[in-house]
Amino acid sequence: MMKKPLIQLKNINKFFSVGKKQQLQVLKSLDLTIYEGEFIMIMGKSGSGKTTLMNIIGFLDRVSDGEYLFNGEDVSKLSENEKSEFRNKYLGFIFQQFFLINSLNVSQNVQLPCTYGGTKNKQTKQRIANNYLSLVDLADKGKAKVTELSGGQQQRVAIARSLVNDPLLIMADEPTGALDSQTGKEIMEMLQKLNHEGKTIVMVTHDADMTKYATRVIHMKDGCFTEEEGNQ
Repeated sequence: MMKKPLIQLKNINKFFSVGKKQQLQVLKSLDLTIYEGEFIMIMGKSGSGKTTLMNIIGFLDRVSDGEYLFNGEDVSKLSENEKSEFRNKYLGFIFQQFFLINSLNVSQNVQLPCTYGGTKNKQTKQRIANNYLSLVDLADKGKAKVTELSGGQQQRVAIARSLVNDPLLIMADEPTGALDSQTGKEIMEMLQKLNHEGKTIVMVTHDADMTKYATRVIHMKDGCFTEEEGNQ
């Protein structure tokens, strides 16, 4: 069966202004198709353009020119409000620094995307949060303070939060960067399990040890793709 393209980037360029007249080209005529159910890793040294590419895929930045199709829809020209709605509806984010809110308990942190998405019913949000906390083996931590958790547990909370709206795409930016190697391995195994269950994941990493979890690895240098390798 033919896999369906989830993301299609066509001749994508990204420029940043440097001073009044200079323009720095960070992404150079990139073409990329990401299919549903893939686990893509984007690798490259600092300055390679991988974070800029991630931000464009995740609607955190816009292309200078080129075409971006998400699930068949041209999203290159969305307004800021439209991008925000799109992010909350279709994307889940996992970051190196977790970005949990210390004044909220674990369950309330996981519920945040529900709140942004317009779910008002308290019991509904609680039930959804409990479901995803169970999925990441933290069913008993819903009422705990974020600060009482280990780094690995906090990242599990972030993963649960990223799944709450059943996103089409999970974006993971160095998700193991702040963790020790054993905890990082556990987090990667959890992401791989989600991928095997059908979730599409795009992850940025500089750690070559992580590539074994990916279905496809894309290397970047100076705003270009330099090589690609597949594990399946």
